[in-house]
Amino acid sequence: MDKEIITVKDLTKTFNGLTAVDHISFSVQKTEIFGFLGPNGAGKSTTIKMLTTLLQPTSGSMLMNGHDPAEDPHKVRQTFGIVFQDPSLDDELTAYENMEFHCILYNVPKTIRRKRIEQLLKIVELWDRRKDLVKKFSGGMKRRLEIARGLLHHPKILFLDEPTLGLDPQTRNLIWLHIKELNKKEGITVFFTTHYMEEAERVAQRIAIIDHGRILTQGTPKQLKEKTRSQSLEDAFIKLTGRAIREEEATSTDRMRMRRRLFRR
Repeated sequence: MDKEIITVKDLTKTFNGLTAVDHISFSVQKTEIFGFLGPNGAGKSTTIKMLTTLLQPTSGSMLMNGHDPAEDPHKVRQTFGIVFQDPSLDDELTAYENMEFHCILYNVPKTIRRKRIEQLLKIVELWDRRKDLVKKFSGGMKRRLEIARGLLHHPKILFLDEPTLGLDPQTRNLIWLHIKELNKKEGITVFFTTHYMEEAERVAQRIAIIDHGRILTQGTPKQLKEKTRSQSLEDAFIKLTGRAIREEEATSTDRMRMRRRLFRR
């Protein structure tokens, strides 16, 4: 049986002559926690948009759980859940209402909604706060709710775009504890981006580093450190990508449009 749940071959995306993603190839194994790392503007967001059906590739091929995002977007959308970098909850609804609304969007049957919502809110330790308005939640609580929401429809793959951005170390550790528990209990494949290199080194089983639209290297954190003769993944990352400050690849407005397009199915 095929163990690869994501397969990308020679994937390319150009915009008005600018190549944002340049013939990249990689694969992600079922139940793997896979880190996709790179500086701002490296091509991470463009790649994720193509995998999640929001952009059509210029050339190359992709498979998500056996389905082509370009040819069968509806099947692919049933395959994954996604947690965006920017907040995407409705602050005027309760935690439970946010979850229930997402169930409706993903056609989760009424017969299992309550049980599924309760199960996930308990895992992320928010069941006791289910009746509270989200606007009263801390940043870490909102992130945990977004992760739970992204798993409501039993996705095979969970995309996490900077899931712990701006959170304190204690909250970041708690969120990754929940993610790893879900990965283990539900067999979910996790595909994540982060700029916290120590976080990636600790949780990723394998990593691909992208820059200027090209995959520079792939391997386990240990392999990447050995290849670059580095003591830490951060040192390895800087050796591979340089020290120059990069511009943002996608603005908050871009990411808002991305969310709207995903739910307009």
